[in-house]
Amino acid sequence: MLFAFSLHAQFSINIQTPAEFKEKDAILYTLNGSKDIIVSKEQNKNNSWVFKYPKNYSGMMKVYFPNTNNSVSFISENKNVSIKLETENNKIKNVIYQDEANELMNSIQESSQKKEMILPALAQIKEYYKDNTVFGKALVTEIANLSGSNTTDVSKYPFISYYNTNYAKFLSNNPAKKVSQEEVIDFFDKSNDMLESSSLIRPILVAFLNNGGNANVEQSVDKLLTKLKVETPRGQTVLSELIDIFDVYEMNDFKSKYLTLAKNLKCTITDRLASTLKSNANVEIGATFPNYKFQSAVNTTAQSIADVKADKKIVVFWSSTCSHCETELPKLLEKYNDIKSKNIQVIGLSLDSDKDAYNNKIKVFPWINDSELRGWNSSYADTYNIHATPSYFILDANNKIISKPNHVGDVLNYLNIK
Repeated sequence: MLFAFSLHAQFSINIQTPAEFKEKDAILYTLNGSKDIIVSKEQNKNNSWVFKYPKNYSGMMKVYFPNTNNSVSFISENKNVSIKLETENNKIKNVIYQDEANELMNSIQESSQKKEMILPALAQIKEYYKDNTVFGKALVTEIANLSGSNTTDVSKYPFISYYNTNYAKFLSNNPAKKVSQEEVIDFFDKSNDMLESSSLIRPILVAFLNNGGNANVEQSVDKLLTKLKVETPRGQTVLSELIDIFDVYEMNDFKSKYLTLAKNLKCTITDRLASTLKSNANVEIGATFPNYKFQSAVNTTAQSIADVKADKKIVVFWSSTCSHCETELPKLLEKYNDIKSKNIQVIGLSLDSDKDAYNNKIKVFPWINDSELRGWNSSYADTYNIHATPSYFILDANNKIISKPNHVGDVLNYLNIK
C-alpha cells in the first residue's frame, strides 16, 4: 500500500536541514478552517524529510518537528515544495523557500507587512525631514516603493491569487471599501474549496461578527448558517469555527446555542465538526475528565491524573508566557496550604515550549506540574478544548468535572477557601 501511495503521489514536499539539527520525526499537516489536520509522519533520511501527497491540494500546509518543537509553514499550489531550513541549537533560525510558489508568497507577505506596519511610521517620520536632505530623499524613495501596487503576475498561482485577493478585500487594514455582511455571506456561500485551506475562515468570521455589532450577533450568525445550510460540509466547518470563537471570547450563551444546534444535527457529521463536538463533550460538567498520562511530572509519584488521589482536584492549564497566569497563579499559591489541608490536589499542565522558562517558573509551584513542552501543539490542548490560559477545572474524587471556573477567585469561592 505504501508503494502504491508513492507511485500515485500528486506532489512531494522536501524539507532539508543541517546535520546539526537533531530531529528524527516530522509530521505533515494540511488545514481545515483553523484546524491542523495530520496527513502523515516521516523520519529523517540524510538530514531531509520527503512527504508524498496523494491528491490535489492547494492551500496552507505545515511540517511540525515534535522532538524539538519546531514548525515551518508553507503553501501548496498542487506542485512540489522544496524548503531549506537554517538552524541553531535545534531551533529554526531561517526558512529558505526554494520552490517558485513559496518564494513568491513569501515575497508578497513581506511586502504586505512592510506596507501595513512600516509605511505609516515612515510617513510620520517624513514630517520632520526636508525632502532635499539625504535622509529626506531616502524616505521619499522608500515611501514611494512601499506605496506602489504589487505588479507581480499571480495568475498561474491560483491559491496565491485567491488568498491575497480575499485577504485584501476582507481583512486588510486599509480596504478599498467597507465590506457588507451580505458580501461576506455570499463569499462563504460561493467560494471554492480553497476557503477551508486558506486560514481565512476564522478571521473573516470575527470581522463579520464585529461588523454586525454586539446586539446583532445571533441574527448575523443565523443569516449566515441559513444561507450555507448546516447540513453541508461548508456549513459544518463554519458552525465549528463559530463555536470555537464564542468559546475563546467567553460568549457562553451563543456557544451553548450553536453547540446544541450541532449536537442535534441528523445528517452525516464531518470530521471537522465531530472533533469540536468531542472536545466539548470531554469537558462538560458531569463528564469524567479524560485521563492524561504524565510525561515528566514533578511533586508526585502518580503516573496520570487518574492516579492522583484526593477528595478534589484543581486542574489548571497555564503558560509561563501568559500575563493572566502571572496575575492569577500567585493567588493560588497564597492559598495552597489551605487547599492542601482540605485534601485537594492542584495539577498544573503547562502549554510552554521553552524548557528553561517552564523549569524556572515551577520552582515556586509546590503542586503537581507537567508539560509536554510543545506549546499549543500539546496533545491536551485539543483533548480538553483549551483555547486560552489559564483554564481551570475542578474534579471530584472520581475525576468527574464538577466546576469550570473562569478565574482563580471563582476557584477559591467554589471550594469555600477565604
